[in-house]
Amino acid sequence: MLNIIDHGPVREINMARPPVNALNLELLQVLRNAVESGVREGVRGIVLSGAPGLYSAGVDIPALLAKDRRGVREYWGELFALCATLARAPIPLAAAITGHAPAGGAVLALFCDYRVMAEGAFKIGLNEVQVGLIVPECIQLALRRVVGRHRAERLLVAGSMLEADAALACGFVDELVPADQVVAHTTRWMEALLALPAAAMLATRELARADLAGAYADLDALPLDDFTDAFFQPQTQATLQQWMAARAKPKH
Repeated sequence: MLNIIDHGPVREINMARPPVNALNLELLQVLRNAVESGVREGVRGIVLSGAPGLYSAGVDIPALLAKDRRGVREYWGELFALCATLARAPIPLAAAITGHAPAGGAVLALFCDYRVMAEGAFKIGLNEVQVGLIVPECIQLALRRVVGRHRAERLLVAGSMLEADAALACGFVDELVPADQVVAHTTRWMEALLALPAAAMLATRELARADLAGAYADLDALPLDDFTDAFFQPQTQATLQQWMAARAKPKH
């Protein structure tokens, strides 16, 4: 599910769950373990990458719909735990957004320090509302601190997906580069950051990200039960089933 590639002091964690890097429970768990292992092993920076043309399709909705309430609660708990690991990581993180990044894919990118996206006809966004899901406050915060409060509200409420140029224009991503250069460019950005005086850079980073880290200081305080209840609301279930049916139709 992951390829681990070391580029000197930078570790690339490459998601490799074909065909679309959908975030099932196991992928969430191995991602969290990989980030935590990197920190323990003394890696100085992490680049999180995906497949060519598709960073991650986000939540594995078919797998989630097959779960009972206990299973759904476990899944959301693991997603929040991964967000907490990213939010509180003591080393820099960068997202090499190699293609489309809807919903959970965008979430992973937002929790990184920096985002480099493939230029062209790729989209990124928190489109949960379009499939009947709620974006919880602890994830809305991650978008607000990147694009600003009003822009975040408009994107979240509409469930908007932004093309790469629009994502760059509003600050959702930091740079656009050709698709085949995304990982290399992101790694070079990280290497340049790590060339700075480490103590000053890391202390400044910790202060700058204190709001995000603070939101995940207590996992038990996150709205896990409320979010799980919302998943089983009839309208949410109906919308998700309609989404699955539409995707199952043959394309002409």
